[in-house]
Amino acid sequence: MAAKMEAMKPRRKIELFSGTYFGACTLGGVIACGPTHTMVTPLDLVKCRRQVDDKLYKSNLQAWKMIYGAEGLRGVFFGWSPTFVGYSFQGAGKYGFYEVFKYLYGDRFAPNMNKTVVYLAASASAEFLADIALCPWEAIKVRMQTTLPPYAHNLREGWSKVVAQEGYAGLYKGLYPLWGRQIPYTMVKFATFEKAVEQIYKTLGKRKESYNSLQQTGVSFLGGYIAGVGCAVVSHPADVMVSKLNSDRKAGEGAGQAMSRIYGNIGFRGLWNGLPVRIFMIGTLTAFQWLIYDSFKVYLGLPTTGGH
Repeated sequence: MAAKMEAMKPRRKIELFSGTYFGACTLGGVIACGPTHTMVTPLDLVKCRRQVDDKLYKSNLQAWKMIYGAEGLRGVFFGWSPTFVGYSFQGAGKYGFYEVFKYLYGDRFAPNMNKTVVYLAASASAEFLADIALCPWEAIKVRMQTTLPPYAHNLREGWSKVVAQEGYAGLYKGLYPLWGRQIPYTMVKFATFEKAVEQIYKTLGKRKESYNSLQQTGVSFLGGYIAGVGCAVVSHPADVMVSKLNSDRKAGEGAGQAMSRIYGNIGFRGLWNGLPVRIFMIGTLTAFQWLIYDSFKVYLGLPTTGGH
């Protein structure tokens, strides 16, 4: 397998930290995030509905049975289209800008800065921009998935209804809580991944370069799963609040006022609704994202992320 991956590499070498390199990382982010988030739509659908109404289903299995029985496979994957588009945009910004900011903060502006600080700053900067691209699609997805009967039946209908009823500002009314969810999430995701990969190679006792491409991407998968568990826990309360805001925010109500009202209704315990399924979902998702992203980099003849 490793020999096959080596043979698949293009002959032309991409110069590290060139425009082509950052463009490749951006494309890798699209490939890593769009399809993987779409694949876990059934988990995301049930998670969002249980966050909004924890009495709706007794368990995830019961939820899938009920949805499949009433609507078939299409119902189980309801909301896949805004998920795919939104997280493709987000993946492009998250991974592409992360590589840019990590290079600028660590190599160009402050080469002696602590690496963990670089990882945290670069990932926060990247996610800030990535969420601006994600927010409209996330708003439509959450409305579709958390309302019964559905707010809209597809992406086009959802976009048209939000714009008609609330203007384009309605697509961004969840931006602040989205930043609150995604920026800490991504900071933990990237910094933990980088440190986990570094520690894995230290534990193995050999330099990264002494392992073949398949072994290195295996390390990426393991490091990704470790990172995914951590960022799922850190970002979960904000994830619940994003779902609640998009489904239960009254007309003319400010974000702070809405969050205060919602918290008054659900309390601290309510912020943790759906956590076990999200740990499984995000852990698996993050592991496969890093595996796909670094496999794509290997295919292009680039080094995997971390462990340097």
